[in-house]
Amino acid sequence: MLGFADERMGRPMRLVYPTHKQERILEAWLVLCCETYNAALDERKSAYRMAGISLSYEDQCAELPGCKEVRPDLAKVPYQVLQDVVKRVDLAFDAFFQRVEEGKMPGFPRFKSRFRYHSLTFKQFGNSFKIHRQGKKNRGTLELARLGPVKMVMHRAIKGTPKTAIVKRTPTGKWFVSITVELRANDLQASRLPHTSEPVGIDVGLKTFAYLSTGEAIANPRFFREDETKLARAGRKLARAPKGTKERAHKRKVVARTHERIANRRKNFIEQEVSKLIARFGFLAVEALVVRNMVKNPNLAKSIADASWSMFFTRLQAKAEEAGRQVVRVNPAYTSQTCSACGHRQPMPLSVRVYECPQCGLVIHRDHNGSLNILEDGLHAVGRHSRVIPEAPGL
Repeated sequence: MLGFADERMGRPMRLVYPTHKQERILEAWLVLCCETYNAALDERKSAYRMAGISLSYEDQCAELPGCKEVRPDLAKVPYQVLQDVVKRVDLAFDAFFQRVEEGKMPGFPRFKSRFRYHSLTFKQFGNSFKIHRQGKKNRGTLELARLGPVKMVMHRAIKGTPKTAIVKRTPTGKWFVSITVELRANDLQASRLPHTSEPVGIDVGLKTFAYLSTGEAIANPRFFREDETKLARAGRKLARAPKGTKERAHKRKVVARTHERIANRRKNFIEQEVSKLIARFGFLAVEALVVRNMVKNPNLAKSIADASWSMFFTRLQAKAEEAGRQVVRVNPAYTSQTCSACGHRQPMPLSVRVYECPQCGLVIHRDHNGSLNILEDGLHAVGRHSRVIPEAPGL
């Protein structure tokens, strides 16, 4: 039995420190890969429009040697990196056709700006990249084809066999590498947490980030709101800076650093909370929210995006799968409007934070009531249905 651990899915990426010369080479590779991506996309569109032919990944990969004759600078880029560029175009069309079949808004693949192409994929360990661990603590070397050794910080030991390495440049100019490894059954078993059958229902919100069926609440840190004034001030300074000047480049990095800080703090918060939940509970019931539709609300869009529910659900599912826990997603309809004790349903505007049942007299926090209903629906979905009437807690 084999499994894959992908460090792009929320795990810490390893910071790399290329020299100035290596950094210039990497940036030149990014520009060439972006041009290759746009050329491959244009070729697919033109072939279908002019001749009705749908080109495949294999067809375009076979053309890469000829492209190097026309553009000799492409020969400087590792061949497997160029293959991955063509694969990205292929995946973009696969995702487009899948959305068409599912009746969603398709979104045809678009050309990329060189400022939005920021990663290189090295696909074969031992050939296109190697990893060397040095004697010093947390120090290592990432050896890349046609670039040489690059200093790397080893946050932790690599378990399993490395498969791919993705070198990424952030808007602030930092370089990271994300390594995907292949794990065997014994490695997967070793990562499992001690067994627990304790269930919990989780109701996400904006007043509190999440309310648990145990009566506990996770506070909403509101990272974007906290730095919103600082970000607006940095944006105004960037807008006033003359275009093409060093001052504007510096102001752009200030804005990028602010966004990066917000994203890093939010990601760290979600990772910590998910780890606590996975370590404590064996069965987790959550709402199957369609967040992309919820952010269309002009009054709540910024707060919903700041809470980052999609990242929370994604990390919870991934961590649960890795640790051997069970996550069940239930229909979110009427979870806050239904009494968790007797099942009575009544209208509940968002401004009303306390649920008062006229049938059984239950008085309970709105989100706590919703989390109890979510847990009950989740247990019912897996055949563990057993309604327990809670006591009305004091408020």
